[in-house]
Amino acid sequence: MNKKSILDIDVQGKKVLVRVDFNVPLSSKDPNDDITVTDDTRIRAALPTLNHLLAQGGALILCSHLGRPKTADDKQYAMDPVAARLAELLDRPVIKMDEVVGPEVSAAAA
Repeated sequence: MNKKSILDIDVQGKKVLVRVDFNVPLSSKDPNDDITVTDDTRIRAALPTLNHLLAQGGALILCSHLGRPKTADDKQYAMDPVAARLAELLDRPVIKMDEVVGPEVSAAAA
């Protein structure tokens, strides 16, 4: 059986769910600070895949995590700085959702 890769599938006009490892170090754990990504190696590692899918007309939905939050209110692990850095690297807007399910997520993914 031959395994297919992203080079073998047509993603034009389709939504593509991609699990990425964006568990990157940040400049601070204090949510009141201006937090930035201090090492974007993992984000950069995903760029060839993301750029290929975007170039082929796919609409990306990315899933990742950051750290080990104890509760949903643990803001030190919010993905905002990661989304900001990804937007810079892709040179396009990145919409970051605060939830993983629900009407807002469904509307954004529609």
